[in-house]
Amino acid sequence: MKNYFLLFWMLLPLWGVATHVDAQPAQKQVTVVISPDHEDWRYKVKEEAVFNVQVFKDENLLKNVTVDYETGPEFFPAVRKQDVVLKEGKITLKSSMKEPGFLRCRVVAKVDGVEYEGLTTVAYDEIQIRPTTANPEDFDVFWSKALEDARKVPLEPQLRLLPERCTSGANVYEISFQNEKPGSRICGILKMPKQPGRYPAILNVPGAGIRPYGGANYGDHVISLQIGIHGISVTLPQEVYNNLGAGALSGYFFINKNNRDAHYYKRVYLGCARAVDFIFELPEFDGYTLAVTGGSQGGALSIVTAALEPRIKYLAAFYPALCDYAGYLNHRAGGWPHYFRTEKPAPNEVETLAYFDVVNFARRVQAKGMYSWGFNDVTCPPTSMYAAYNVIPGPKELKVYLTTGHWTFPEQNAFVTEWLLKQF
Repeated sequence: MKNYFLLFWMLLPLWGVATHVDAQPAQKQVTVVISPDHEDWRYKVKEEAVFNVQVFKDENLLKNVTVDYETGPEFFPAVRKQDVVLKEGKITLKSSMKEPGFLRCRVVAKVDGVEYEGLTTVAYDEIQIRPTTANPEDFDVFWSKALEDARKVPLEPQLRLLPERCTSGANVYEISFQNEKPGSRICGILKMPKQPGRYPAILNVPGAGIRPYGGANYGDHVISLQIGIHGISVTLPQEVYNNLGAGALSGYFFINKNNRDAHYYKRVYLGCARAVDFIFELPEFDGYTLAVTGGSQGGALSIVTAALEPRIKYLAAFYPALCDYAGYLNHRAGGWPHYFRTEKPAPNEVETLAYFDVVNFARRVQAKGMYSWGFNDVTCPPTSMYAAYNVIPGPKELKVYLTTGHWTFPEQNAFVTEWLLKQF
């Protein structure tokens, strides 16, 4: 099975990145380049970081350009300057940090009424970052009981062949199964090898949003299950998802965030664990080799699923969301969806969300994991992601692509896909 990783250039998965993900930036006529004086973008606490800022137009320094700039920790800039004229098209900025975290330099050039942004984020002893979110004493009891109760509900799986999506080597099905209570279902796309045998499996968990799914393709020798989390079919017309996103499911991640038994993500987390139950009931599954993967919300759900389900052997997560919510209450960047960035917590919210914070699941992950993100992510700030990564006790590897934000290079996708398929 190890040889199948060679197919990764053709078989890159659908990572299920959040709908608010920033697209990989397109090339523009004006470019703001911010170069730190350390090539690895890493510094020691109290060490001065030097940012060399250059503004180019048509590949030449743009003289007499007006810029705004700010430096400081993510979302907490300590220095802000506006309408600074760079006579030679360049400037040197300096800053530092007194504790582990990430220091961001943001420069906006204003040219002919258009703004062009440059962003560079450097690390300060990032391996020393620890969560600010509390670890509830009854965390394990709460989730063990929740899983026990959910598993009293029979899966009652339903499969519908999708002939138009089948290939010469795999059958494709729309599937659903019951989740935590009768009638509450998880839906998804299952790709099953046609050749008789027993195969490893990969569970794809989704990024944030409401959308249809096409399934993930890892070749004809891997079972893949891509799930949605909202209990609705994943093959409906796009208009249905648009209406739900603007209506009943708008801001679903805020629903009942002050009640641990009713918070929206309780159903979601349990649904991911029930997807593992579903896979283990497939006679074609080899009964052992199971991985989970996703990006953004899906990166978070990958960690959560691996923590709840010890039968997960491998984990590949891109820029996980939902990490260290309480960061903002400690004057530090917290993870998406940034619950406390602009609003003070209401009664019971901090306590409730601790049961859903990815850092507390990360503390319990034993699966072998590959993680990947960039320092310039403004959706899932690296401080929040490292808060989770640094407390993972299981075997782990982090592949950083410094310049990426909430997006990935093709090479980055290929690297993680290759790693994942090498495990089989």
